[in-house]
Formats: sequence, structure tokens, C-alpha cells
Amino acid sequence: MNARTIPIVPDQGTAYGRPAPSHKKELTEVGPGTPMGELLRRYWHPIGLAADATDTPRQVRVLGEDLILFRDKQGRAGLVYPHCAHRGTSLLYGKVEENGIRCCYHGWLFSADGRCLEQPCEPEGGKFREKVRQPWYPVQEQYGLVWAYMGPPEKKPTLPRYEALENLDPGEFLEANDRSIGGGGPQIIDCNWLQHYENLVDPFHVVVLHSTFSGTQFVEQMALMPQVSWDKVELGVRTTSVRQLDDGKTFRRVSQAAIPTLRVIPSPRLGKFGRVESLGWILPIDDHHFRIYVVGRVSEAGELAKMRSRQNGKLWEELTEEEHRASPGDYEAMVSQGKIARHSEEHLATSDRGIVMLRRFLQGQVEAVQRGEDPVGVSFDPEAPPVFFDAGNFLEG
Repeated sequence: MNARTIPIVPDQGTAYGRPAPSHKKELTEVGPGTPMGELLRRYWHPIGLAADATDTPRQVRVLGEDLILFRDKQGRAGLVYPHCAHRGTSLLYGKVEENGIRCCYHGWLFSADGRCLEQPCEPEGGKFREKVRQPWYPVQEQYGLVWAYMGPPEKKPTLPRYEALENLDPGEFLEANDRSIGGGGPQIIDCNWLQHYENLVDPFHVVVLHSTFSGTQFVEQMALMPQVSWDKVELGVRTTSVRQLDDGKTFRRVSQAAIPTLRVIPSPRLGKFGRVESLGWILPIDDHHFRIYVVGRVSEAGELAKMRSRQNGKLWEELTEEEHRASPGDYEAMVSQGKIARHSEEHLATSDRGIVMLRRFLQGQVEAVQRGEDPVGVSFDPEAPPVFFDAGNFLEG
């Protein structure tokens, strides 16, 4: 009897020979001259708490640029290029004085808007000092934050106001927070900003990551599978999630990812129903890091900090490595995608419709700027009304 030869079928679908992954550079990279970097530079961005601007120079990194933040003795905040226009010594080692910041090397003094006021080693204090200007960016203070505009000077818009932070209920006051509310991790998160921005239009991960997989991180109602719809609105993408509760009532949750980096996300803890109580801004530090600033209406100090997610009663920094692995949250889900997500390896599904809409929205604004147009959401009218969002948690029936 002849032995029958059994054909060997090659393994299929192995990782061998897979192409090198790539990412959407036009949406993720934020440095000067990049498509997204130029779009983001058409808006104001929070770069610190108001308390961060002091008479001690502070190094900050924003949109891939290293800068020095300070507050002169007259109370004016300044944001300048770090290397002195004289010989390049860092102004991080400068001394803040009544009218500006003085370089430690030869004592050149610069105002908050970069004007050279003194050159003490030069005859008559510098006869031509007015011809030297330290590169700088305009800053304003609002809602307990310092904001910077880093785009073309002739395109500088007014700093917008927001209805959710303007119309306070009795007993409420505003509180600013920089502890990564919504980021699920440390203050500085080591991955690309878009990975969190897209998270805002992904309500299904709340059911899995924050509920059934890692246990209840918010409230039990969030574990119910919602009926979800997305809408393209003027400033971005709005997500509506509807859940039918056991008592017959309907829980409708409306959130939004808004231009430029706004997270309009109502609290997942359902302490009270109604309009969104806080707004957050994702600050792209560079292509591989971001942080989040949040301002909200509160009735007691420290209330915003309670919005941070907890696992078994612990904050992210209190968990062990094993607890992080066993019970991941937003931080682990985002950062483990890589410094920048591998977009070429994705297999998007119907539950990702909001992400597709958000990417198309951003791409459209990038192209508008490239055509020489103003992107949506910028206003040059100082009397413009506050920006309104219809986001919130609503109980119906």
C-alpha cells in the first residue's frame, strides 16, 4: 500500500512580511508648517493655569515648540522663545522684573511682548535696542487659564467665551484643573493628541472598557448598550447615546468633539442631569504627548477632581503595574496604540462612524486653511456671543 502524500498547507495570515505601519501625518503632526499644526495655530490654546505664570520662568512645550512662560512684576503674563536674541542663552535662567524678563548672560531685558528694553553692556543702555525683538506669542487670561495664540498675527481671532462657563447657577463658581480629567492617566500623556480626540466620539468603549471589561469605573447605567447616532455640526461631531433604563425612563447623553481640541463631555457619574458642566481642551504638546485642561462650574472647591476615573477606588497613579494590566482604562487603551496610532493597520467598523466623520471634518478644515480660508470657529468680533453647546445628560419619561 502506497503511502499517501498529505499536502502541506502554508499558514495564512501570519505577521511575517507585513508592510511597515503608517499614520495620517496630516491629522496627527502638529509642529510648525505641518498641515494640522497650521490649522491648530489659527486658534487660542490653554498653555497653563493662571497660577503657572509667576515671577519664576517656567518652561512649556506647545505644538512642538519650547517656550518660556512668566509674569512680570506688574502682573502681565508673557510667553517668549527660550533663546535670548543676543547670544542664545535660555531665558529659563532669566530674572523676572517689573517690566519683563532679564537674561542672565548679559542682562538684556525683554518685555512680555518681546521688546528689548535694556542692553546694559552697550553704550547708553543700547542705542539701537528698539531694533531687537525677542520672538513672542500673544497671551490672554480667562477662566483661570493662560491662553496663547501662535498663528499668523494678521489672522489672530478673538478669544472665545463659552455659554457653559458664563451662565452660572446660584452658588456655582468656576474651577480650572490640569490633572488630566478624561485622560485616565498622568498629567502628561505620552501619545498623540488625536488618539484622545477620537475617543470623544467613541461611546461604545464606555460599555466595554469602563464597564464590562475593567468593572464599573463610572456608574452602572453606563454599562447599558446605547443606541448611538452622530451628527456633523458646525464645530465638529456631536454624539447622542440613548439608553433605556430599568425604571422605564430614557437616559439621553449628548457630547461633542469640537474644533480645535475641545472635549464637550458631560460627567459620566450622573450626579445631576442637565447641560454639560465642564469643558476640556486637549493641548498637543508635540506629536507624541498631550495634556488636558478642564474648566467647570462647581459648588465646592475640588469638585472637578472627583471627575477623574477610579478603579477599585484608586486613581491611576495609585495602581500597581499588575492592576493597570488587569483593569485598563483610557490611558492604557490610548497609549498602547503607539506614540502615534498605526492608521494603516486599522479595520474600522460601523461603531467607528463617529471617528470617520471626525477625521473628515478635520481634513476639511486643514484643506480650508491650505486654500487661504479661515477655518470654522474663529471670530474676529470682540462682541461675539458665547459659544453654545447642547451637550449634557438628560433624563426623559
